[in-house]
Amino acid sequence: MIQWFRSIIPSNSLATLYGLALDCAERRVLGDEVEIVIHAYDETNTRIRPDRIAKLIRDGGAGVVMLVGVQSNQFPRATDLARAFMDHGIQVVTGGFHVSGVISMLDGIDPDLDRARAMGVSLFAGEVEGRLDEVLRDAYAGRLKPLYDAMSDLPGLEGVPVPWLPAKVAHRTANGMTSFDAGRGCPYQCSFCTIINVQGRKSRHRSADDVEAIIRSNLAQGLRDFTITDDNFARNRNWEAILDRLAYLRRVEGLVFNLNIQVDTLCHKTPNFIEKCALAGVKAAFIGLENINPANLAAAKKRQNRITEYRKLLLAMKNVGIMTYAGYILGFPNDTEESILNDVEVIKRELPLEFLEYSA
Repeated sequence: MIQWFRSIIPSNSLATLYGLALDCAERRVLGDEVEIVIHAYDETNTRIRPDRIAKLIRDGGAGVVMLVGVQSNQFPRATDLARAFMDHGIQVVTGGFHVSGVISMLDGIDPDLDRARAMGVSLFAGEVEGRLDEVLRDAYAGRLKPLYDAMSDLPGLEGVPVPWLPAKVAHRTANGMTSFDAGRGCPYQCSFCTIINVQGRKSRHRSADDVEAIIRSNLAQGLRDFTITDDNFARNRNWEAILDRLAYLRRVEGLVFNLNIQVDTLCHKTPNFIEKCALAGVKAAFIGLENINPANLAAAKKRQNRITEYRKLLLAMKNVGIMTYAGYILGFPNDTEESILNDVEVIKRELPLEFLEYSA
């Protein structure tokens, strides 16, 4: 495990599941006589003690552990945790991008999933909005299904319970930051990205009312810093209504909050987008720069990235005081040691970035 005293941001999957579970508790989905108590842990900044959590569950009568938002690099660790909980007689459900991606892209064929299945771990593929009631009822009855497959029915997001985490969980992140998704899905076809295979290419969105509710509920518990986790907020159909609403809350009501977003390299060509981001409180933007070699971008199906536009985008962000943080991928078929070193020098000379993160 790689852990920090303060991690960067909390898992939005954790916040989403917590918000949905709160709604289940308020609606008494297990009956009026059953109280649902929820505990959230983020292992990036918290030591997980299966023995203590198992005792907490047993003292409460019954329960289930849900390992949420589990990515491929995290799945072996999640399976180790599941085994520890199941050794204490606790039911476990595991969901997230690895389960969903394997179901979507590999027909469920994966040795890690096979190990989890053999242990008796229940797997959840897809998005859980509208489906958590069923999982909780099955867990309460002690008859969890081996697989809950929701991949073929992606839910709408307007009006559903919104992501939320208690302040004590969020305060274990840098600056007490929390997160939410204003939309899911992406219209692009980048070959290295799992978003389109898990969340689909049809974008779904929360309303401005939903986002306002998220901001207000978190401000009420003292949280003022937010990351909008949309893979590409600039392609959210409701971006303008959301930004206008947030600008109103800042300008007219005097609410104080800051936002981080993720955008594509052509967002500056959308009229008023960057200007409205600044008015709404956006302080930093992550940009999927990926590469400056046109042949590499074409090979990755990243045709929407046009290197001639990079500098214009970065200068537009800088002009309104938005810090830029870009991702860059090394190891494309056309990369060599010499070409990479040359590209780095071009970036240093030509692109006014604050931060650049390399991955291979």
